[in-house]
Amino acid sequence: MKRVAAASGFSFARLALLALLLAPAVPLRASGAPGSPPPEAPLPPPPIKDVGFDQKLGEAIPLDLVFRDEAGQSVRLARYFGKRPVVLSLVYFNCPMLCGMTTDGLVRSVRALRFDAGTDYEILSVSFDPRETAEMASEKKRTVMAQYGRKSGPGGWHFLTGDAASVAALTKAVGFRYVWDAEQKQFAHATGILVLTPQGRIARYFFGIEYPAKDLRLALIEASEEKIGNVVDQLLLLCYHYDPKTGRYTATVRNLVRGGAVITLLALAGFVTIMLWRERAGAARPPR
Repeated sequence: MKRVAAASGFSFARLALLALLLAPAVPLRASGAPGSPPPEAPLPPPPIKDVGFDQKLGEAIPLDLVFRDEAGQSVRLARYFGKRPVVLSLVYFNCPMLCGMTTDGLVRSVRALRFDAGTDYEILSVSFDPRETAEMASEKKRTVMAQYGRKSGPGGWHFLTGDAASVAALTKAVGFRYVWDAEQKQFAHATGILVLTPQGRIARYFFGIEYPAKDLRLALIEASEEKIGNVVDQLLLLCYHYDPKTGRYTATVRNLVRGGAVITLLALAGFVTIMLWRERAGAARPPR
């Protein structure tokens, strides 16, 4: 009997010890103990559907909208149209990140062009934050003009602010969607620029924060109805096609063949002209 009792006591002791060791295992597994499956991560917030560009190629913007220039003077958008194509950049001057990157990308692109702002085209940097002031626009212009570095810059690159009604009308006209993020205390918005015709119609969209100089040059030539640029630019337009889905100019086989045919014809015409000139020059010489 003593042996049985001793054995039973020993067995109960081992069971009790095992129970004590296993007892915290359940809550530990539930709280993510080593070796246990990781807890499910919270789902990311859904993407903001009210941010982006709705392309409205060929549509006209309302040129009668009134904004304020860097000097605080009231100006209608029509003041910047009528003669030259216009590059439109929608930003806000107090933006902590994306807007500055957009403007820097635009500066790099236009510096690579042989066209001059104010001579061949205009640039409008328009704030979509109606709380911003002409003083903020003026300060931003001083910074950007130092980066652009061309004499024509101040007369060709304009920084505008406007009231809520004008901002809403312009952003709606070009399909620019943005929202105020109360948690981050900043705007959530798309990035990109537009090229408009001298009549105020939307010709091209370029997305992101970098705008290849080649693409911007071709867009300005097309928007100007080929009033700027040279013969080489016209040939490039034959070889490249604007893709609205990507906001880029891409080469197509058909256009490359067409461009090659034009170059071949020009070369043949030049050759024939030279040969005829030599033949006439030889015939005009007196015989020896």
